[in-house]
Amino acid sequence: MFNFNTISNASQFWSCTIASLRRYKCQNNRFRSHRFLSSTKKAEKPPSEEDKLVTTEIAIVKECKTPPEERKIDIKPRLQTIRVYRWNPEKPNVKPYMQQFSVDLNKCTGTMVLDVLALIKAEYDPTLSYRKSCREGICGCCAMNINGVNNLACITKALESSKPIVIYPLPHSYVIRDLVTDLEQYLKQYKNIEPFLKRTGEDNYVGLRQILQSPRDRDKLNGLYECILCGCCTFACPPYWWLGDKFLGPSTLLQAYRWIIDSRDMGHKERLTKLRDYYSVYRCHTIFNCTKTCPKGLNPGKAVAQIKRLLAGLAKKDRPDIETPIPNPCRGEEEYPCREE
Repeated sequence: MFNFNTISNASQFWSCTIASLRRYKCQNNRFRSHRFLSSTKKAEKPPSEEDKLVTTEIAIVKECKTPPEERKIDIKPRLQTIRVYRWNPEKPNVKPYMQQFSVDLNKCTGTMVLDVLALIKAEYDPTLSYRKSCREGICGCCAMNINGVNNLACITKALESSKPIVIYPLPHSYVIRDLVTDLEQYLKQYKNIEPFLKRTGEDNYVGLRQILQSPRDRDKLNGLYECILCGCCTFACPPYWWLGDKFLGPSTLLQAYRWIIDSRDMGHKERLTKLRDYYSVYRCHTIFNCTKTCPKGLNPGKAVAQIKRLLAGLAKKDRPDIETPIPNPCRGEEEYPCREE
């Protein structure tokens, strides 16, 4: 006969066995997870170079975002000695003198000599006078003599050095005050060369139509039109020091040649006639101080030599590649209306 007690005992045995197996499996899983965690902790590698770079970048960004008040940065002062020419016409009993300043270059808003002068005027002596405008080497206002060379203060680096930076006004010029010089004679000479296009019979049509010019003729103006009339070359020219009232100087002659050689200009013969005297051009002795000191890298000496060749008949102005005819007002109906009307 079939024994039911045996079946019940067997079912109890298997149920206990399954429960113990489940308990063992759970404990085994816990042991494995604990072992895995401990092994990962022990197997941690040292940070790589990439991790170090990322950490450094994060620190730099955090430092940049930190307000300046919360930073504690010890910057060593970069002291530089500056010697500036001083003269005040309101004090006629005080002769011109050189005033010395010890300036921390770290406090300057820029790296140029003009920034150093601005710091001196703001923190040391507000009576310091000088000219400035564009701060980009375009206007030519801040021309002065820096360490013996005529240059623009806005494009001259203020380098830290054991020697002082010596600043004078433009040499052989009348000083109005401190570093401000009188350029009236210089600009008057520039006005006398008539720096504009001259086209006879077209006075009533100026600005009403295009005057054409070929690329080849336009390239002849390169190295001439870039002059900013700062006066650095003119006041570095010894003949201009001696005969500044008669000799036009390299800068003015460079501008004169720019209009003489322009293919659109029709008054080159008249311009050359005005320059045909003993002083205007021929006082140039080709010393080439003008070329050495030009802050724009131009060659006024070459322009003066070209004017001499034109005056001597060794060269002639080329015919323009494209000629724009003068309007004829006698056609009944004018092609371009007169400005007066």
